Amino acid sequence: MITHIDVAVMYVADQEKSVDFYVNKLGFEKVLDAEMWPGARWIEVRPPHGQTSIVLQSAEAFGKQPGEGAYLTFACDDIEATVHQLRERGVTVTDPVEEPWGTYIKVTDPDGHEVMVSKK
Repeated sequence: MITHIDVAVMYVADQEKSVDFYVNKLGFEKVLDAEMWPGARWIEVRPPHGQTSIVLQSAEAFGKQPGEGAYLTFACDDIEATVHQLRERGVTVTDPVEEPWGTYIKVTDPDGHEVMVSKK
């Protein structure tokens, strides 16, 4: 039986810059960094205690463009605290938007991936 989503792939221009953004700015942890073949690395990051990882894959190694890939929404338990923490880390964050289904913010990573962070 399928139990959960394992990974989502994001194609990036610079894996190190992306790791820095997701680990040092968003607070994720790097859980795997392995060579696939010369010039291609498999790098997985995920939120602390998360089940699903994001693979920060070299766009060039796979014939893709940076920014191609999955649209992701992350969850948080306190939207205002998350906005404050991310802004302290130098991340450009939208002001919270309230919708009937919950409240969310958007951040953009170094390759233009726009990710949403929501609190339901």
